[in-house]
Amino acid sequence: MNFEELVESIPNYKRFFKVEELNQRAVELAERYPKIVEIDVAGKSRKGRDILVMKIGSGEKTALAFGCPHPNEPIGAMMLDWLSEELARNDELRESLGYTWYIVKSIDVDGTVLNEGWFDNPQSIACYAENFYRPASHQQVEWTFPVHYKTLHFDAPLPETQVLMKLIEEEKPQFMYSLHNAGFGGVYYYITDGEKKLFEKFERIPHMFSVPLALGEPEVPYLEELSKAVYKLSPITDEYDYLEKHLNADPASVIQAGACSDEYAARVANTFSLVCEVPYYYDSRIEDLSPADITRKEARSMNLRDSEEHLHFLAENFDKVCDLVDESSPFYEPISQQVRLGPKHLEAEKNWIETDTTLLRPATVAEVFDNTLVSKFYRTLSLGIFKRLIKDALRSSTNQKLVDTLDRLEERFQANLKFLNDNLNYKAIPIKDLVSIQLLAGLHTSQYVLGRM
Repeated sequence: MNFEELVESIPNYKRFFKVEELNQRAVELAERYPKIVEIDVAGKSRKGRDILVMKIGSGEKTALAFGCPHPNEPIGAMMLDWLSEELARNDELRESLGYTWYIVKSIDVDGTVLNEGWFDNPQSIACYAENFYRPASHQQVEWTFPVHYKTLHFDAPLPETQVLMKLIEEEKPQFMYSLHNAGFGGVYYYITDGEKKLFEKFERIPHMFSVPLALGEPEVPYLEELSKAVYKLSPITDEYDYLEKHLNADPASVIQAGACSDEYAARVANTFSLVCEVPYYYDSRIEDLSPADITRKEARSMNLRDSEEHLHFLAENFDKVCDLVDESSPFYEPISQQVRLGPKHLEAEKNWIETDTTLLRPATVAEVFDNTLVSKFYRTLSLGIFKRLIKDALRSSTNQKLVDTLDRLEERFQANLKFLNDNLNYKAIPIKDLVSIQLLAGLHTSQYVLGRM
Protein backbone atom coordinates (compact mmCIF):
# COMPACT_ATOMS: atom_id res chain seq x y z
CA MET A 1 0.00 0.00 0.00
CA ASN A 2 1.24 3.51 -0.80
CA PHE A 3 1.42 5.11 2.64
CA GLU A 4 2.48 8.47 1.21
CA GLU A 5 -0.99 8.93 -0.29
CA LEU A 6 -2.53 8.80 3.17
CA VAL A 7 -1.04 12.10 4.29
CA GLU A 8 -3.11 14.01 1.76
CA SER A 9 -6.19 13.53 3.93
CA ILE A 10 -4.56 14.70 7.19
CA PRO A 11 -6.24 17.97 8.23
CA ASN A 12 -4.33 21.24 8.34
CA TYR A 13 -4.44 21.49 12.12
CA LYS A 14 -4.02 24.94 13.66
CA ARG A 15 -3.84 23.78 17.27
CA PHE A 16 -3.39 20.70 19.43
CA PHE A 17 -6.36 18.79 20.81
CA LYS A 18 -6.70 18.86 24.58
CA VAL A 19 -7.10 15.74 26.69
CA GLU A 20 -10.87 16.08 27.02
CA GLU A 21 -11.20 16.37 23.23
CA LEU A 22 -8.91 13.41 22.59
CA ASN A 23 -10.94 11.23 24.93
CA GLN A 24 -14.28 12.37 23.51
CA ARG A 25 -13.12 11.66 19.98
CA ALA A 26 -12.01 8.18 21.03
CA VAL A 27 -15.41 7.44 22.58
CA GLU A 28 -17.23 8.72 19.48
CA LEU A 29 -14.99 6.62 17.22
CA ALA A 30 -15.88 3.46 19.16
CA GLU A 31 -19.56 4.37 18.90
CA ARG A 32 -19.30 4.80 15.11
CA TYR A 33 -17.34 1.58 14.53
CA PRO A 34 -18.43 -0.78 17.33
CA LYS A 35 -17.36 -3.92 15.44
CA ILE A 36 -13.86 -2.60 14.81
CA VAL A 37 -12.99 -0.32 17.74
CA GLU A 38 -13.13 -1.27 21.39
CA ILE A 39 -12.45 1.30 24.09
CA ASP A 40 -11.60 0.69 27.71
CA VAL A 41 -10.34 2.53 30.77
CA ALA A 42 -6.88 1.03 31.09
CA GLY A 43 -6.22 2.72 34.43
CA LYS A 44 -6.25 5.96 36.37
CA SER A 45 -3.69 8.75 36.43
CA ARG A 46 -2.13 10.03 39.64
CA LYS A 47 -4.84 12.71 39.72
CA GLY A 48 -7.61 10.18 39.09
CA ARG A 49 -8.19 10.89 35.41
CA ASP A 50 -9.16 8.04 33.08
CA ILE A 51 -6.47 6.65 30.77
CA LEU A 52 -8.27 5.34 27.68
CA VAL A 53 -6.97 2.60 25.42
CA MET A 54 -8.44 1.71 22.04
CA LYS A 55 -8.20 -1.74 20.51
CA ILE A 56 -8.57 -1.53 16.74
CA GLY A 57 -8.65 -4.40 14.28
CA SER A 58 -7.90 -8.09 14.62
CA GLY A 59 -4.55 -8.66 12.96
CA GLU A 60 -2.36 -11.62 13.82
CA LYS A 61 0.41 -9.42 15.26
CA THR A 62 0.11 -6.76 17.94
CA ALA A 63 1.20 -3.11 17.89
CA LEU A 64 1.18 -0.74 20.86
CA ALA A 65 1.36 3.02 20.29
CA PHE A 66 1.10 5.71 22.94
CA GLY A 67 1.32 9.49 22.91
CA CYS A 68 2.51 12.05 25.47
CA PRO A 69 4.99 9.88 27.39
CA HIS A 70 6.44 13.33 28.01
CA PRO A 71 3.45 15.63 28.40
CA ASN A 72 4.93 18.59 26.52
CA GLU A 73 4.98 16.40 23.38
CA PRO A 74 1.44 16.25 21.93
CA ILE A 75 2.33 15.73 18.25
CA GLY A 76 2.10 11.98 18.74
CA ALA A 77 -1.35 12.32 20.30
CA MET A 78 -2.50 14.13 17.15
CA MET A 79 -0.97 11.45 14.95
CA LEU A 80 -2.66 8.69 16.94
CA ASP A 81 -5.97 10.52 16.82
CA TRP A 82 -5.78 10.58 13.02
CA LEU A 83 -4.40 7.05 12.72
CA SER A 84 -7.14 5.58 14.89
CA GLU A 85 -9.79 7.23 12.70
CA GLU A 86 -8.10 5.96 9.54
CA LEU A 87 -7.66 2.42 10.87
CA ALA A 88 -11.34 2.31 11.82
CA ARG A 89 -12.71 3.52 8.49
CA ASN A 90 -10.08 2.19 6.05
CA ASP A 91 -10.48 -1.58 5.83
CA GLU A 92 -7.71 -1.88 3.25
CA LEU A 93 -5.16 -0.11 5.43
CA ARG A 94 -6.11 -1.97 8.59
CA GLU A 95 -5.99 -5.37 6.96
CA SER A 96 -2.84 -4.73 4.93
CA LEU A 97 -0.89 -3.70 8.04
CA GLY A 98 -1.64 -7.01 9.72
CA TYR A 99 -1.81 -5.79 13.33
CA THR A 100 -4.21 -5.54 16.18
CA TRP A 101 -3.56 -2.01 17.41
CA TYR A 102 -3.61 -0.85 21.01
CA ILE A 103 -3.60 2.95 21.07
CA VAL A 104 -3.31 5.31 24.03
CA LYS A 105 -3.47 8.89 22.76
CA SER A 106 -2.16 10.43 25.98
CA ILE A 107 -0.52 8.30 28.64
CA ASP A 108 0.44 11.22 30.92
CA VAL A 109 -2.95 12.91 30.98
CA ASP A 110 -2.24 15.00 34.08
CA GLY A 111 0.95 16.45 32.64
CA THR A 112 -0.66 17.03 29.26
CA VAL A 113 -3.38 19.12 30.89
CA LEU A 114 -0.66 21.29 32.45
CA ASN A 115 0.68 22.04 28.96
CA GLU A 116 -2.66 22.99 27.43
CA GLY A 117 -1.99 26.70 27.94
CA TRP A 118 0.09 26.79 24.74
CA PHE A 119 -1.94 24.28 22.65
CA ASP A 120 -3.95 27.03 20.92
CA ASN A 121 -0.84 28.98 19.94
CA PRO A 122 1.93 26.47 19.14
CA GLN A 123 3.55 28.78 16.59
CA SER A 124 4.92 31.04 19.35
CA ILE A 125 8.13 30.11 21.15
CA ALA A 126 7.21 32.65 23.86
CA CYS A 127 3.80 31.07 24.45
CA TYR A 128 5.33 27.59 24.49
CA ALA A 129 8.00 28.52 27.04
CA GLU A 130 5.54 30.48 29.20
CA ASN A 131 3.16 27.51 29.54
CA PHE A 132 5.67 24.66 29.34
CA TYR A 133 5.62 21.74 31.79
CA ARG A 134 7.76 18.64 31.98
CA PRO A 135 8.05 16.51 35.13
CA ALA A 136 11.24 15.54 36.91
CA SER A 137 12.74 12.30 35.61
CA HIS A 138 11.36 10.07 38.40
CA GLN A 139 7.88 11.49 37.69
CA GLN A 140 7.98 10.79 33.94
CA VAL A 141 6.03 7.86 32.51
CA GLU A 142 8.78 7.04 30.01
CA TRP A 143 11.58 6.82 32.60
CA THR A 144 9.93 4.90 35.45
CA PHE A 145 9.99 1.25 34.37
CA PRO A 146 11.65 -1.20 36.77
CA VAL A 147 15.39 -1.74 36.45
CA HIS A 148 18.11 -3.42 38.50
CA TYR A 149 21.69 -2.79 37.37
CA LYS A 150 24.77 -2.61 39.56
CA THR A 151 23.80 -0.07 42.27
CA LEU A 152 20.74 1.20 40.39
CA HIS A 153 17.54 -0.29 41.74
CA PHE A 154 14.29 1.32 40.66
CA ASP A 155 10.98 -0.42 41.26
CA ALA A 156 8.45 2.37 41.75
CA PRO A 157 6.55 2.62 38.44
CA LEU A 158 3.95 5.34 38.28
CA PRO A 159 0.27 4.38 37.87
CA GLU A 160 0.52 5.51 34.23
CA THR A 161 3.65 3.41 33.74
CA GLN A 162 1.84 0.44 35.22
CA VAL A 163 -0.84 0.83 32.53
CA LEU A 164 1.83 0.40 29.85
CA MET A 165 3.49 -2.45 31.73
CA LYS A 166 0.22 -4.35 31.85
CA LEU A 167 -0.44 -3.82 28.13
CA ILE A 168 3.08 -4.97 27.29
CA GLU A 169 2.88 -8.00 29.54
CA GLU A 170 -0.57 -9.09 28.36
CA GLU A 171 -0.44 -8.24 24.66
CA LYS A 172 3.27 -8.84 23.98
CA PRO A 173 3.48 -6.34 21.09
CA GLN A 174 5.77 -7.14 18.18
CA PHE A 175 5.96 -3.40 17.41
CA MET A 176 5.82 -0.49 19.86
CA TYR A 177 5.77 3.20 19.00
CA SER A 178 6.46 5.66 21.81
CA LEU A 179 5.50 9.05 20.41
CA HIS A 180 8.00 11.73 21.41
CA ASN A 181 8.93 15.06 19.93
CA ALA A 182 11.65 17.63 20.36
CA GLY A 183 11.11 21.33 20.86
CA PHE A 184 13.62 22.88 18.49
CA GLY A 185 15.90 21.42 15.84
CA GLY A 186 15.29 18.71 13.27
CA VAL A 187 14.00 15.16 12.93
CA TYR A 188 15.87 12.22 14.42
CA TYR A 189 15.04 8.63 15.29
CA TYR A 190 15.69 6.00 17.94
CA ILE A 191 15.17 2.39 16.99
CA THR A 192 15.84 -1.12 18.25
CA ASP A 193 17.82 -1.96 15.11
CA GLY A 194 17.47 -1.65 11.38
CA GLU A 195 18.85 -1.86 7.87
CA LYS A 196 19.81 0.53 5.12
CA LYS A 197 16.45 0.27 3.32
CA LEU A 198 14.61 1.49 6.44
CA PHE A 199 17.14 4.21 7.22
CA GLU A 200 16.83 5.54 3.68
CA LYS A 201 13.09 5.92 4.30
CA PHE A 202 13.81 7.76 7.54
CA GLU A 203 16.13 10.18 5.76
CA ARG A 204 13.70 10.84 2.92
CA ILE A 205 10.47 11.31 4.92
CA PRO A 206 11.27 14.68 6.62
CA HIS A 207 12.52 16.18 3.38
CA MET A 208 9.15 15.40 1.77
CA PHE A 209 7.81 18.17 4.01
CA SER A 210 10.86 20.47 3.87
CA VAL A 211 11.78 19.64 7.46
CA PRO A 212 15.50 19.09 8.17
CA LEU A 213 17.19 16.19 9.87
CA ALA A 214 18.82 16.95 13.21
CA LEU A 215 22.50 16.69 12.36
CA GLY A 216 23.92 18.63 15.29
CA GLU A 217 24.73 17.15 18.68
CA PRO A 218 23.02 13.93 19.82
CA GLU A 219 20.98 14.23 23.00
CA VAL A 220 23.65 12.40 25.01
CA PRO A 221 27.29 11.62 24.17
CA TYR A 222 27.11 7.83 24.40
CA LEU A 223 24.54 7.11 21.69
CA GLU A 224 25.32 4.64 18.92
CA GLU A 225 24.61 6.22 15.54
CA LEU A 226 23.20 3.70 13.07
CA SER A 227 22.72 6.11 10.18
CA LYS A 228 22.25 9.82 9.55
CA ALA A 229 20.07 11.10 12.45
CA VAL A 230 19.23 7.50 13.43
CA TYR A 231 20.38 6.17 16.81
CA LYS A 232 20.12 2.83 18.53
CA LEU A 233 17.76 2.96 21.48
CA SER A 234 19.92 3.43 24.54
CA PRO A 235 19.04 1.71 27.84
CA ILE A 236 19.45 3.37 31.21
CA THR A 237 22.44 1.07 31.73
CA ASP A 238 24.31 3.11 29.10
CA GLU A 239 23.76 6.27 31.11
CA TYR A 240 24.90 4.45 34.23
CA ASP A 241 28.12 3.30 32.54
CA TYR A 242 28.78 6.80 31.18
CA LEU A 243 28.36 8.36 34.62
CA GLU A 244 30.43 5.62 36.23
CA LYS A 245 33.29 6.47 33.85
CA HIS A 246 33.11 10.24 34.13
CA LEU A 247 31.83 10.93 37.64
CA ASN A 248 33.39 10.35 41.02
CA ALA A 249 30.08 9.32 42.59
CA ASP A 250 27.56 6.50 42.57
CA PRO A 251 25.66 6.83 39.25
CA ALA A 252 22.46 5.66 40.92
CA SER A 253 22.53 8.72 43.18
CA VAL A 254 22.42 10.91 40.07
CA ILE A 255 20.02 8.95 37.85
CA GLN A 256 17.25 8.47 40.44
CA ALA A 257 14.85 7.09 37.83
CA GLY A 258 14.09 3.87 36.00
CA ALA A 259 14.23 2.22 32.62
CA CYS A 260 12.45 3.33 29.44
CA SER A 261 9.47 1.61 27.82
CA ASP A 262 11.56 0.06 25.05
CA GLU A 263 13.91 -1.58 27.56
CA TYR A 264 11.00 -3.07 29.47
CA ALA A 265 9.18 -4.24 26.32
CA ALA A 266 12.33 -5.84 24.91
CA ARG A 267 12.87 -7.67 28.18
CA VAL A 268 9.28 -8.82 28.62
CA ALA A 269 8.12 -9.38 25.04
CA ASN A 270 11.13 -9.06 22.72
CA THR A 271 9.40 -6.01 21.24
CA PHE A 272 10.81 -3.94 18.37
CA SER A 273 10.51 -0.22 19.23
CA LEU A 274 10.65 3.09 17.40
CA VAL A 275 10.84 6.70 18.53
CA CYS A 276 10.56 9.46 15.92
CA GLU A 277 11.49 12.86 17.33
CA VAL A 278 10.06 15.81 15.41
CA PRO A 279 10.44 19.51 16.37
CA TYR A 280 7.93 22.32 16.65
CA TYR A 281 10.46 24.85 15.32
CA TYR A 282 13.50 24.66 13.11
CA ASP A 283 16.31 26.68 11.63
CA SER A 284 18.08 25.35 8.53
CA ARG A 285 21.44 25.49 10.30
CA ILE A 286 20.49 22.31 12.20
CA GLU A 287 21.52 20.19 9.19
CA ASP A 288 24.44 22.29 7.95
CA LEU A 289 27.47 19.97 7.91
CA SER A 290 29.95 22.54 6.61
CA PRO A 291 32.93 23.13 8.93
CA ALA A 292 32.80 25.89 11.52
CA ASP A 293 35.80 27.90 12.69
CA ILE A 294 36.05 26.18 16.11
CA THR A 295 36.50 22.61 17.29
CA ARG A 296 33.65 20.51 18.62
CA LYS A 297 35.42 20.56 22.00
CA GLU A 298 35.33 24.35 22.02
CA ALA A 299 31.63 24.34 21.07
CA ARG A 300 30.80 21.83 23.81
CA SER A 301 32.84 23.83 26.33
CA MET A 302 30.91 27.00 25.48
CA ASN A 303 27.66 25.15 26.06
CA LEU A 304 28.96 23.72 29.34
CA ARG A 305 29.90 27.17 30.65
CA ASP A 306 26.48 28.54 29.75
CA SER A 307 24.82 25.54 31.43
CA GLU A 308 26.87 26.07 34.59
CA GLU A 309 25.92 29.76 34.71
CA HIS A 310 22.24 28.92 34.12
CA LEU A 311 22.27 26.28 36.85
CA HIS A 312 23.92 28.70 39.26
CA PHE A 313 21.16 31.23 38.52
CA LEU A 314 18.44 28.62 39.15
CA ALA A 315 20.07 27.38 42.36
CA GLU A 316 20.63 30.89 43.75
CA ASN A 317 17.02 31.86 43.20
CA PHE A 318 15.54 28.54 44.28
CA ASP A 319 17.45 28.80 47.56
CA LYS A 320 15.72 32.14 48.25
CA VAL A 321 12.19 30.74 47.89
CA CYS A 322 12.30 26.96 48.43
CA ASP A 323 10.74 27.33 51.90
CA LEU A 324 8.02 29.65 50.55
CA VAL A 325 6.68 27.48 47.73
CA ASP A 326 4.47 24.41 47.85
CA GLU A 327 6.46 21.17 47.51
CA SER A 328 3.31 19.45 46.23
CA SER A 329 3.12 21.81 43.25
CA PRO A 330 3.82 19.96 40.00
CA PHE A 331 6.35 22.69 39.18
CA TYR A 332 8.41 22.19 42.34
CA GLU A 333 10.21 18.92 41.68
CA PRO A 334 11.39 19.69 38.11
CA ILE A 335 13.32 22.71 39.43
CA SER A 336 14.37 21.07 42.69
CA GLN A 337 15.77 18.05 40.86
CA GLN A 338 17.63 20.21 38.37
CA VAL A 339 19.23 22.17 41.20
CA ARG A 340 20.10 19.00 43.16
CA LEU A 341 21.39 16.77 40.39
CA GLY A 342 22.41 19.22 37.67
CA PRO A 343 25.92 19.83 39.06
CA LYS A 344 26.75 16.11 38.93
CA HIS A 345 25.56 15.81 35.33
CA LEU A 346 27.66 18.82 34.37
CA GLU A 347 30.66 17.39 36.23
CA ALA A 348 30.41 14.20 34.16
CA GLU A 349 30.01 16.21 30.97
CA LYS A 350 33.07 18.31 31.80
CA ASN A 351 35.19 15.20 32.29
CA TRP A 352 33.93 13.74 29.02
CA ILE A 353 34.79 16.93 27.15
CA GLU A 354 38.26 17.00 28.64
CA THR A 355 39.07 13.34 27.90
CA ASP A 356 37.34 12.48 24.59
CA THR A 357 39.90 13.09 21.84
CA THR A 358 37.25 12.75 19.09
CA LEU A 359 36.05 16.23 20.09
CA LEU A 360 39.25 17.80 18.75
CA ARG A 361 38.00 17.77 15.16
CA PRO A 362 36.46 20.91 13.62
CA ALA A 363 32.83 21.34 14.59
CA THR A 364 30.13 21.54 11.97
CA VAL A 365 27.85 24.55 11.71
CA ALA A 366 25.03 22.30 12.94
CA GLU A 367 26.98 21.34 16.06
CA VAL A 368 27.85 24.94 16.89
CA PHE A 369 24.23 25.93 16.31
CA ASP A 370 23.10 23.19 18.71
CA ASN A 371 25.58 24.20 21.38
CA THR A 372 24.98 27.94 21.26
CA LEU A 373 21.36 28.47 20.23
CA VAL A 374 19.28 25.31 20.63
CA SER A 375 20.70 24.86 24.13
CA LYS A 376 19.58 28.42 24.99
CA PHE A 377 16.06 27.53 23.85
CA TYR A 378 15.88 24.58 26.23
CA ARG A 379 17.28 26.56 29.15
CA THR A 380 14.49 29.07 28.62
CA LEU A 381 11.94 26.30 29.20
CA SER A 382 13.22 25.64 32.73
CA LEU A 383 12.77 29.34 33.45
CA GLY A 384 9.17 28.98 32.34
CA ILE A 385 8.54 26.15 34.80
CA PHE A 386 10.23 28.11 37.60
CA LYS A 387 8.01 31.11 36.89
CA ARG A 388 4.92 28.89 37.09
CA LEU A 389 6.09 27.60 40.49
CA ILE A 390 6.42 31.16 41.84
CA LYS A 391 3.10 32.26 40.36
CA ASP A 392 1.44 29.30 42.08
CA ALA A 393 2.90 30.43 45.41
CA LEU A 394 1.84 34.04 44.87
CA ARG A 395 -1.80 32.98 44.65
CA SER A 396 -1.75 32.52 48.42
CA SER A 397 1.11 34.79 49.49
CA THR A 398 2.42 38.29 48.85
CA ASN A 399 5.88 37.59 50.27
CA GLN A 400 8.37 40.07 48.82
CA LYS A 401 10.98 37.35 48.24
CA LEU A 402 8.57 35.64 45.88
CA VAL A 403 7.83 38.89 44.06
CA ASP A 404 11.52 39.74 43.70
CA THR A 405 12.40 36.24 42.50
CA LEU A 406 9.66 36.31 39.90
CA ASP A 407 11.00 39.66 38.68
CA ARG A 408 14.50 38.21 38.27
CA LEU A 409 13.15 35.16 36.48
CA GLU A 410 11.05 37.31 34.19
CA GLU A 411 14.02 39.50 33.33
CA ARG A 412 16.17 36.47 32.45
CA PHE A 413 13.26 34.86 30.57
CA GLN A 414 12.67 37.92 28.41
CA ALA A 415 16.41 38.36 27.77
CA ASN A 416 16.60 34.77 26.56
CA LEU A 417 13.62 35.23 24.27
CA LYS A 418 15.14 38.39 22.82
CA PHE A 419 18.42 36.58 22.22
CA LEU A 420 16.61 33.74 20.45
CA ASN A 421 14.51 36.08 18.33
CA ASP A 422 17.60 38.12 17.40
CA ASN A 423 19.75 35.12 16.50
CA LEU A 424 17.36 32.53 15.12
CA ASN A 425 15.78 32.40 11.73
CA TYR A 426 13.19 29.91 12.89
CA LYS A 427 9.98 28.61 11.43
CA ALA A 428 7.10 26.91 13.18
CA ILE A 429 6.44 23.64 11.35
CA PRO A 430 2.79 22.96 10.43
CA ILE A 431 1.25 20.33 12.71
CA LYS A 432 0.02 18.43 9.64
CA ASP A 433 3.61 17.98 8.43
CA LEU A 434 4.80 16.75 11.83
CA VAL A 435 1.90 14.30 12.07
CA SER A 436 2.70 13.11 8.55
CA ILE A 437 6.37 12.46 9.40
CA GLN A 438 5.53 10.45 12.49
CA LEU A 439 2.79 8.56 10.65
CA LEU A 440 5.00 7.53 7.73
CA ALA A 441 7.93 6.58 9.95
CA GLY A 442 5.65 4.42 12.06
CA LEU A 443 3.87 2.69 9.20
CA HIS A 444 7.07 1.89 7.33
CA THR A 445 8.66 0.55 10.52
CA SER A 446 5.60 -1.56 11.30
CA GLN A 447 6.00 -3.25 7.93
CA TYR A 448 9.76 -3.61 8.37
CA VAL A 449 9.11 -5.49 11.61
CA LEU A 450 6.92 -7.95 9.72
CA GLY A 451 9.47 -8.31 6.91
CA ARG A 452 7.17 -6.69 4.35
CA MET A 453 9.25 -3.65 3.38
